Amino acid sequence: MIATALLLAAAADPVAAVRVTFDRRGETSVSLKGLADVASSRPVTADDPVRIASISKLVVAIGVLRLVEQGRLDLDADVSRYLGWKLRNPAFPDAPISLRLLLSHRSSLTDRVDYALPLDADMRAVLQDPKAWDAGHAPGSWWAYTNFNFPVIAAVMERVTGERFDRLMDRLVIRPMKLDACYNWASCAPATAARAIVQYREGQPAKDDNRDAAPACPVTPAVDGSCDLSTWRPGRNGAIFSPQGGLRISARGLARVGRMFLGNGRLDGVRILRPSSVRLMETPLWTFDGHNGDIGGDISVAVPTGGATCGYGLAVMFTATGAPGCRDDPVGDGRRRFGHSGDAYGLKSGLWIDRAAGKGMVYFATDVPDVPGKRSAYTPVEESLARPE
Repeated sequence: MIATALLLAAAADPVAAVRVTFDRRGETSVSLKGLADVASSRPVTADDPVRIASISKLVVAIGVLRLVEQGRLDLDADVSRYLGWKLRNPAFPDAPISLRLLLSHRSSLTDRVDYALPLDADMRAVLQDPKAWDAGHAPGSWWAYTNFNFPVIAAVMERVTGERFDRLMDRLVIRPMKLDACYNWASCAPATAARAIVQYREGQPAKDDNRDAAPACPVTPAVDGSCDLSTWRPGRNGAIFSPQGGLRISARGLARVGRMFLGNGRLDGVRILRPSSVRLMETPLWTFDGHNGDIGGDISVAVPTGGATCGYGLAVMFTATGAPGCRDDPVGDGRRRFGHSGDAYGLKSGLWIDRAAGKGMVYFATDVPDVPGKRSAYTPVEESLARPE
């Protein structure tokens, strides 16, 4: 009986778990446990890239705001003017959709159609399907967490710059912040891809089982299986580089993103964002009031959020909101934090910044079972990793 209990406990442990805490000046602690790759017995490090899931959205917002600061994008303009075609919810054809609505999940788009599109997909045609939209709520009137918002944002960014999304993010964010990172694998060096952390789900590889080498195709292939990135056209398919969840970045790199916020837009002497842009990202645009969004049975996601997200801004989550029915404090100390969580392919991740204390934390774990936590809507593994800085 005791041996069985020990085996069950071991099975519940993540394959890998990494946590980095930081302040404005640098890292304050690093903790590591487990394997980046079970097959090769490679230990995990704080420099290994992992598909960080939805924290990718927050990093996209940094790129958007850099273009806003340059006067190339307007958060409140109808994005149709950038796309070159009209983006509309067919149930509300007169309601324009802006970057502010897309970034804050208030666009009325849903994930009831597949947003992980193949390389050769025509995103405009996909979005003409009425199933892609919430017919019951007009843009701006309802919060529904929707991954498909971010391929649309990526398409807007491509159309206004003429640059491929992964290369654009490399120019706007990744290189200025000195990050060894990329959206999907196309813009990462082969040596970086070879250090990928394999993501496991129920003991089986679920993503980035690269076998210590760069993947044969760095994106989702075309329908016929081909992988010719020269077919890319600006804005035709904003999903190619997975802006909603495909950022590969290390825990150490993600801590640099957090430090940029604590530096009010400056990182190691380099200005990334204006202080006004940082303040904008730290401002909630939606807070659950009991009837302005579905936080328990969201029509846009396969797994209900269960009260984990009750405050949201420009691709930024807010914790410990105190909103009705919410269990949105994985740390458990009641302190307000901002950042983002991630959940995909068995991975759970978090970037949380305590502005008042001037501290933050980054964590992720692979092969995390979806079981409820004791103090929040987050899992016990996340609650353990999200202990106070």
